[in-house]
Amino acid sequence: MKLRMTYSLMDEIMAAKDKPLPEFKIRHQLSRMHQGLHALETAEKPTTDDWEVVSDAINMIETLTLTNNGWWTDCDGDPVQITDSSGLLQDAVSAMAQAGRRHFEHGVIRLDANGIATIRAVLEDYAQLIQVLPARVMIHCHRKTEMKMHDIIKGKAKPHDVVVKKTRKN
Repeated sequence: MKLRMTYSLMDEIMAAKDKPLPEFKIRHQLSRMHQGLHALETAEKPTTDDWEVVSDAINMIETLTLTNNGWWTDCDGDPVQITDSSGLLQDAVSAMAQAGRRHFEHGVIRLDANGIATIRAVLEDYAQLIQVLPARVMIHCHRKTEMKMHDIIKGKAKPHDVVVKKTRKN
């Protein structure tokens, strides 16, 4: 299976380091994220694509908080630290993993009420960050996150990575 990257290294290098992503890209990412969450909350049969787009946003927040202890530069070139001040990030990761497991066990991707509230809060953080961090930072983060996901798909997960896979039933 050939895994593709959304952005190239050249996209990252050429991206603005002093302004956010163009508005149409922000709007596209946020609308897909919100549509995915809405489907996970209300659709009769949410799709794996719905699950993936929400997971991607959560994984991006994780990359922003863990890389360099969360230190990045803002649009003015000043250092800014992205932290999980709410403490909800790992809960959101766990909620999405549980929803993925439900898909394998019961055939439907579902979030519980706590998972929905937690994921909503984390996605609100993502929506704020994408609008204020430089395009170059967001594209770098996106690339780094995709590389991590590709490694997990290839079976190269690190001990701290959360991997959702089908398990055998006896």
